[in-house]
Amino acid sequence: MKLGFIGAGNMGGAMMRGIIAKGILKGNEIIASDPVKENVQKLNKECGITAGKNNPDTVKKSDIVVLSIKPQYYEEAIHEIASHIKAEQIIVTIAPGKTLEWLTGQFGKPVKLVRAMPNTPAMVGEGITGICRSDNVTDAELEMIREIMSGFGIVEVIPEKLMDAVVAVSGSSPAFVFMFIESLADGAVAEGMPRAQAYRFAAQAVLGSAKMVLETGKHPAELKDMVCSPGGTTIDAVRTLEEYGFRSAVEEAVAVCAEKSRSM
Repeated sequence: MKLGFIGAGNMGGAMMRGIIAKGILKGNEIIASDPVKENVQKLNKECGITAGKNNPDTVKKSDIVVLSIKPQYYEEAIHEIASHIKAEQIIVTIAPGKTLEWLTGQFGKPVKLVRAMPNTPAMVGEGITGICRSDNVTDAELEMIREIMSGFGIVEVIPEKLMDAVVAVSGSSPAFVFMFIESLADGAVAEGMPRAQAYRFAAQAVLGSAKMVLETGKHPAELKDMVCSPGGTTIDAVRTLEEYGFRSAVEEAVAVCAEKSRSM
């Protein structure tokens, strides 16, 4: 099987590295094209992928094609490759807001489509990806895509109506988490801790807390209560976060993000 990538930037590169590192595919089973030739050259030297001459060349040599480009370039890229797409090929997209209906319209013919929304933690093998499919994608084909994408993290199959929520809760949320880590570290620096050390403490606290949610299966509120001793430091800090609208700010950010995705 040959896996093709239209776009070899940060996300495309992270996906390819993860797939190869997990042994799902070998480097020579992946072909990629990108207007920035250096991106493909770097992956060729690092992972042994093949450089496509151009986007149509990549499509012609691939069984599955991933459009790992920014949303604003989708229309142009699809029009460039549409005539080269064969009925049996599967097209995987990673653009927010580009629905299965819109994508089919751009191709101008029935195409096997899988929408996917990975996130940047894929770069360290800890991503989470939501996927959904068009009606002509079989269960076996969807499972094949799920297995490929498990190379860089968790994969969950969802209905398309939830894709905008996925964009908000995982696609964009690493930015929120990075802001939280930065703020935690700033607070520690204000208390006298060296900045590099403050980042390590803050980042590890977030990493460990997330792992507790995933591995214990406990409700986040229950885990929070475990930290909040009566009359202790944590409950005072939690009260302060509530006073400054911590929860509502995050919820509003998710809502705005999902609405932006719907409108793209």
